[in-house]
Amino acid sequence: MVRQAVYAKLGKPLPRNASAPNPLVVNISARHCHLTPQAVEVLFGKGYQLQVHKWLYQEGQFAAKETVTLIGPRSRVISNLRILGPCRNLNQVELAYTDSIALGFDIPLRASGNIENTPGAMLMGPKGFFEMPNGVIRALRHAHLSPVDAEFYGVKQGDWMKLRIGGECGVTLDKLLCRVDPSFKLEVHIDTDEGNACNLQPHTPCELFK
Repeated sequence: MVRQAVYAKLGKPLPRNASAPNPLVVNISARHCHLTPQAVEVLFGKGYQLQVHKWLYQEGQFAAKETVTLIGPRSRVISNLRILGPCRNLNQVELAYTDSIALGFDIPLRASGNIENTPGAMLMGPKGFFEMPNGVIRALRHAHLSPVDAEFYGVKQGDWMKLRIGGECGVTLDKLLCRVDPSFKLEVHIDTDEGNACNLQPHTPCELFK
């Protein structure tokens, strides 16, 4: 309201981002995994339930207290791989390309949930090993939008957008996948490679557009 009053006094229209129905949040999604209840039981014991370490920006989503060790080709490992909850109906590991190179993986760029013909891996927990036949990907950068946000930006589920990131290492990222759902809050996810390349900080100006 203050911003609207200032621009009105100056006789200028609000910038498009300022007139959006919801504030844009851009977060770096570090490497993590999603697991089924069955996988959690194999790794942590029968009947085990994931514990909340930190609630995430999207409603109902959380970083779990539990982590696993990811074993890649030639026995290279990443320890303390965070599990994100709640449990899902498939097992999926999301890495940046830098992670995959360190492990010796050749991983495809995929939308979350599209794990057909992807490499697998071995996960190790305190109670056992769980072998994933597939599911290791680099996740497509994407935007979570509510229907109200999608209408404002003129996009729909499956469309592509762009993200302009300012600052001294500013970049514009193409091919940002739109994911639209009534439960979503407006948020863009990029991975650690992308975030480090542009030195994304909490105060870095960002703009979402078609």
